[in-house]
Formats: sequence, C-alpha cells, structure tokens
Amino acid sequence: MVRLILNILWLLLGGIWSAIAWFFVGILAAITIVGLPWARSCFMLANYTLWPFGRDVIARDELYGREDLGTGGLGMVGNVIWFVLAGWWLAVMHLTFAVANAVTIIGLPFAWAHVKLAGASLFPVGKTVESNEVVEEALRNSARDRVDNLRRAS
Repeated sequence: MVRLILNILWLLLGGIWSAIAWFFVGILAAITIVGLPWARSCFMLANYTLWPFGRDVIARDELYGREDLGTGGLGMVGNVIWFVLAGWWLAVMHLTFAVANAVTIIGLPFAWAHVKLAGASLFPVGKTVESNEVVEEALRNSARDRVDNLRRAS
C-alpha cells in the first residue's frame, strides 16, 4: 500500500514529466534507426520512471550471471556514446528534480528515486529493471559467486 501511495505521489510531483522526457528521447533515438539500442533503454527507463517504487535498475550481467551484447565491450562503447549525446542532460534533469524534492522532508523518497534515475541516465545500456526482491537476491548471488571465486584463487 505504501508503494502505491508513493508511486501516485511521484507521478503528481513531477514523475510524469521525467517519464515523458525519457519517452521523447526514446522516440528520437528510434527515428534514427541507428539509435534503436538506446531507444530500448529509454523506453525501459521511461516505464521505470512512471512507477519506480518497488523496482530497481540492475546490470543484466549481475542479474543473469553472464555477459551479453549490452554488458560487454560493445555495451561500454554504447554507454560512452549515450553519455555524450543524451545521458548527461537526463542526469542533470533528474538531479534538478532531486534537489527540488529534497527541500521538504516529504520529498526525500522522491529525491532519492531521482538520484537513482540520474545514475541510470548516465549509462543505461546493459541494464534492466526488476522488482526490489529480485535485485536484492541477484546481488546476493553475485556477491556469493565473487567470494567463492576469491576462495578458490587463494
């Protein structure tokens, strides 16, 4: 119930405008045809921006335990191109909303959501959105695998 209330307040207090910005950038990327990989990321984050509470952004390689096209070297190149063309200004937008929301105590959860979105804005290629529970479990599994690899190496 708390997530529902937070998501509704989020939309009323500016979340809808952030989602529209993501959707607009996604359309621009899709029109170019070359920008289709970025359009996919834009639409995914537009959806997340509409209803962020109860979900989180995670790298696909951490979620699935293996690299794919977007999480390897090509994904890194894609993220650099994205950062230069659109990522930085979407991050500035989210940080501006974060500062505006942080002015009031009731706005702190919304400010934090915008800060998380600012981080996702910078390098969205190779990321996906999942429920908080799935993200937490994937991160636990990833950490367990790293510890096991360290133990084997020593």
